[in-house]
Amino acid sequence: MILVGLNLRPALSSLAPLLPRVQAQTDLTAAGIGALTTLPVLCLGLFAPLAPWLSRRLGPERTLSLALLVLALGLGLRGLATPNWLFAGTLLVGAGIGVAGSLLPALVKRELPKGADLMTGVYTMALCLGGALGAGLSIPLANAFGGWPLALVAWAGLALAALIAWLVLMPQPGSPAVRPPRTGNTRDLLRQPLAWQVMILMGSQSSLAYIVFGWLPTLLIVRGYDEAKAGWMMAASVMVQLVSALAAPWLARLGRDQRPALLLLLLMVASGLTLLLLGPERWRWVGITLLGLGQGGSFSLALTLIVLRTADSRLAGKLSGLAQGGGYTLAALGPLAVGMMLEFKLGLLTINLLLLGIVMVAAIFALLAGRNRRLETDTEGRLLIRDYR
Repeated sequence: MILVGLNLRPALSSLAPLLPRVQAQTDLTAAGIGALTTLPVLCLGLFAPLAPWLSRRLGPERTLSLALLVLALGLGLRGLATPNWLFAGTLLVGAGIGVAGSLLPALVKRELPKGADLMTGVYTMALCLGGALGAGLSIPLANAFGGWPLALVAWAGLALAALIAWLVLMPQPGSPAVRPPRTGNTRDLLRQPLAWQVMILMGSQSSLAYIVFGWLPTLLIVRGYDEAKAGWMMAASVMVQLVSALAAPWLARLGRDQRPALLLLLLMVASGLTLLLLGPERWRWVGITLLGLGQGGSFSLALTLIVLRTADSRLAGKLSGLAQGGGYTLAALGPLAVGMMLEFKLGLLTINLLLLGIVMVAAIFALLAGRNRRLETDTEGRLLIRDYR
């Protein structure tokens, strides 16, 4: 699971530092580059809801194998270096990550029910490490391989390594003769306010994350940094996420709910973004640290809420598909909006105001989703919310 988590971000973060080179070689407009950064996030949202459906038919273990294979294929296609293949490969990348990322919370809930929140922090830490490696190694790999196409293809090797390891070490599927317990259907889930609260929290904080993955190096270049330094600054911020991704679920256990931790982390995100885009240059490392701590912790807690707010692994899988599907679809609007703002040459102040507005939305839904409540099913399979105070 940790090795799978390591693959869920390099495909996204490795492209961002190379965008100026990609644009120069492919003649894509700023709007086209914006669409390229938005497409994988949109695909995360469109394909994540397929994970429960595929899991029922193939089993979660085989579905995850298929997702890793699709991810590796998409990374390979991006190396063909034409706009059409770039978009096709990116679509497959988003599909593979969307399905794999949606499956992991349910697998964690099933395999480690008592420590699901802490294990979520562990694989989220691996996810953040993958993002940091993707951002930090993109420019060195491009320089070493003589161009950006092979630098993008190189990450297919990591996906294939995860696929091989998963095929060898994955848990064995349960007996098909055992009928799973009823856990309510997706229509019932859509009627529950708690499901919507988790979904919008996931979407708003993910929007900030994918703006950082897709546009932070470009925004830092606009600020005056060179491309190598901008890439390493983003990589440093993502590397800092390792600390809070692991620590946030553990710290959240100390209170009765997750609201204080979520609000503190979102405040860090807002402060970090503002310092990086508008603050004095001497404060850049403070901004990088605050942004990394805030984003790593808030993403880890948003994923943890999926397992904390559900009573069993099948319900966790359904909530994961809904929260990540709908959430990532909403999140795709953020990178698209930043791309359009750059196309119309709007300044960093205006872009920062947009980012702060997204933080505010996330904070509102953190206050709702962070309460100590859980989705459960009664003896007749009806879905209900139980409040633990």
